[in-house]
This record gives sequence, C-alpha cells and structure tokens, in this order.
Amino acid sequence: MAQERNSRQHTSRHDSHQSQRRPRRRSVGRTASFAVLYVVGVISISILLACIGWIAANDVLALNKPEKEVVITISSEDSFNDVVNRLKEEGLIEYKLLFKLFASFTHGKDKVTMGTYTLNTDMDYRALLSGMSINSSTRAEVSITIPEGYTLSQIFQLLEEKGVATVEDLTQAAAEHDYAFSFLQDIPLGEATRLEGFLYPDTYTFYTPHDAVYAINKLLVNFDSKYTDELRQKVADSGYSIREILTIASMIERETDGEDRAKIASVIYNRLNNPDAGTVGYLQIDATLTYINGGKVPTAADKEIDSPYNTYKYKGLPPAPIANPGLEAIEAALEPEDTGYYYYVLGDDSKHHFFKTYEEMQSFMSTQELYQNG
Repeated sequence: MAQERNSRQHTSRHDSHQSQRRPRRRSVGRTASFAVLYVVGVISISILLACIGWIAANDVLALNKPEKEVVITISSEDSFNDVVNRLKEEGLIEYKLLFKLFASFTHGKDKVTMGTYTLNTDMDYRALLSGMSINSSTRAEVSITIPEGYTLSQIFQLLEEKGVATVEDLTQAAAEHDYAFSFLQDIPLGEATRLEGFLYPDTYTFYTPHDAVYAINKLLVNFDSKYTDELRQKVADSGYSIREILTIASMIERETDGEDRAKIASVIYNRLNNPDAGTVGYLQIDATLTYINGGKVPTAADKEIDSPYNTYKYKGLPPAPIANPGLEAIEAALEPEDTGYYYYVLGDDSKHHFFKTYEEMQSFMSTQELYQNG
C-alpha cells in the first residue's frame, strides 16, 4: 500500500510538473512573436521617418524642384502667415508648417520686411528668408525724381504711382509722426500739410514698397542736409522764421519761369515791406489761388475764395508754404534782388516782365496777344 501511495504521489507530482511547464512554452512563443512584430514595427517606422525626413529635407534644401522665378511683394498689411501662404501658392515651398518652424527656430521670421523681392525655386529656406530681409540683394528699388515746386499732395501721388507707399499711408505719417528735426518742433501734429515746404525736391531711391514714415524721413533728411549752418544764419538774420522763408520760396518756385527767382523775390518783399505802394499789402500771387482751387488755372472767381492762402483776399504771407522749393528758390528768398518792381506778368515770349507801376504793366499787356481776349 505504501508503495502504491508513493507511486500515485510521484505520478501526481509529475503530472503537476507537466501541467506547469506547458503554459511556459506558450508564453515564450508569444514573446517571440511580439519581438518580431516590434522589430518589424521599428524598422517600418524608421523607414517611414526616413522617407518623411528625406521629403522634408528636399523642401528645406530646395532639392528636386522645377525651375521657377517669382516676384513677391510684401506690404505693411501682410502678416507672416500671408507671406508663407504666398510662398506655398507660388511653389517656392511645399510645407508651410515646416517653413514656419524653421523661420522661428532660426529667427528668420523677424528679418522678413516689406518690399518687392525676386525669389526662385533654387533658394532653400534660409535663402528665402534672407531674400525677404531689409538687406536682400533681390529687393526691388525705384529711382524717383521729385520736381522743384511740387506740392505735398503731388509728391505723395507720385510716390504711390511708383509703388513706394499709398497716399493714405503717407498722409497719415506726415500728419501724425513726430519727426525729430529742429525745424519742425514748433509746428503741431495733426495735419499732413505741416510738412509742406520741407520735402526737398531731388532724385531719390526707394524700396517698393517702402515704409511711409521712412520714405518721408528720407526727404526730410535731405532737406536737413541742405539747411546748412550758413543757411540757418541767413534765416536768423532775415527776421523771418524758416517756415516763412519757405513760404516765400514756395511762391517764387511756383511763379518762376526758371530765370527770375530773385526778381520775383524782390516783388514779394517790396509788397510786404511797402504795403501802401499801390497794392495795399496784398501779394496777389496767382500760385496761391492754384494751391486752393485744386491745381487749376486761376480764374477771377478764385480771387473770392475765402482762404488764408488767398493772397488777393488776405494781406501778407500765406500761413504756410504752398509747395516744396528747391535750393535756388530758398536762396532767392534770402537774397532778393534790389529793385523797385511791384508787378510782373508773363509775356508772349513765356518770360516774366517786371514793372514799377500798375499802369506800366497794363500798357505792356495791351501789346501781348496772350491778353487780347480776356
């Protein structure tokens, strides 16, 4: 019996041992299968990531792109997202998010500025960002000549036509920006015409587009360079302010035939200094009528316009310049000829003729075809 009991116990232990070993075989099988799947998964993901990385690298490095050149214009109203969208639309980049991340990490986003740029598909991300910066060699420029005697309104219109900035932006910048020049410190902000007379006529190079504040500042810097210490001393000695001298110079510039600035200056000063000598203090400068009638040829009716700029209706100088004079007109305003002239009129020869009395002028006009019909 003892032997039989021992045999059964041994058999039972053997069976128990066998039953415990079978699940272990199944666990090893599952582990091996999982390991295979894991390896396959890692390899697949690695391959996928490698493919994605290669595709991304192609875009970042501008590889395998069809040849294309594009002109991109960035205005002051465009956000960086707008710029990125345009690059995508033009085929310069494929992945907007990737480009934005690159621009943020490299700080290239901060360098993108308004302007017109020529870009192409050979340019990688870094080159594209550099190509849209202020120092870009691809940034478009335009050379503009502002004629002597142009009004502020005419200058702003010209700059808009050439793609520098809009009239609206330029007008706002002129009215509201406090430019750091001594000659403007006593002129309050609020009206764009506060800069009339100070926008020096010359040839300038601007980016297209150009920030309106900086575009105007370029003209003011040029005026400041022409307004030398010698010229400042002459203004101080004249007894007039610089704005008053520019007001006189602006009338000279708008009236001159190109050769008679100093003579016209003498007529203005003679009338200002001798208000009882025939004209009773009225300058009667037709150019001031043109300034207030929208640039049209003055008529008899314009002489009745109620404006402080109307030198037929109000005595003395207008309240501010009526145009932007050149250096010759400014010098004429500071150094007029010494004459006894109080009148001048344009002859058939397209030259001004000067007279001491009204009767002399009328007699001359009667001989000119220019005045026969009116």
